[in-house]
Amino acid sequence: FAALEGAAGSEPPLKCEELRLGQYPERGWGRIGRGCGGDGPGPKIDNSTQEPMNCTNHTAYVQCLPAPNITCRDHLGIEKVFTGQEVGFYKPIECRNVNGYSYKVAVALSLFLGWLGADRFYLGYPALGLLKFCTVGFCGIGSLIDFILISMQIVGPSDGSSYIIDYYGARLTRLTITNATFRKMQTYP
Repeated sequence: FAALEGAAGSEPPLKCEELRLGQYPERGWGRIGRGCGGDGPGPKIDNSTQEPMNCTNHTAYVQCLPAPNITCRDHLGIEKVFTGQEVGFYKPIECRNVNGYSYKVAVALSLFLGWLGADRFYLGYPALGLLKFCTVGFCGIGSLIDFILISMQIVGPSDGSSYIIDYYGARLTRLTITNATFRKMQTYP
């Protein structure tokens, strides 16, 4: 059967989504990996949200260009040989849901007006803001704790969205350990 298949012809071309690394060119050192992005390195970024364009449900799709002389089926199902300039497929990347709360503004309010509760009012927690206002930031201790929590991005906007942080800026990412996490045991000499 294998000889018959080899004699009859080669395997059908891959879908472009199944290409391996190196089969679509490096387009920069963005957060999404290799070979995909907008006009420059990485995806096209929306200036108002600092997230990839067309971000919905924590997913955005970026254009990926197969390398020259790669044959695969594009996103429309058409088999073609690529020159390196045509879109072969759209790669899904993660993005964050933002609703207009700036991280820089929240930290500044917490640092300078935290004792008045301005940071909590800004983030949508009016009851805690009023409590901090009436107690002068819990005598300063609550303001210090809030500043640390907001700076570490533990306390965020009340609607569950993320802060607006520069796309290529310093973002904190929570690392979690689950049952699927691989743990390498320490070996002692």
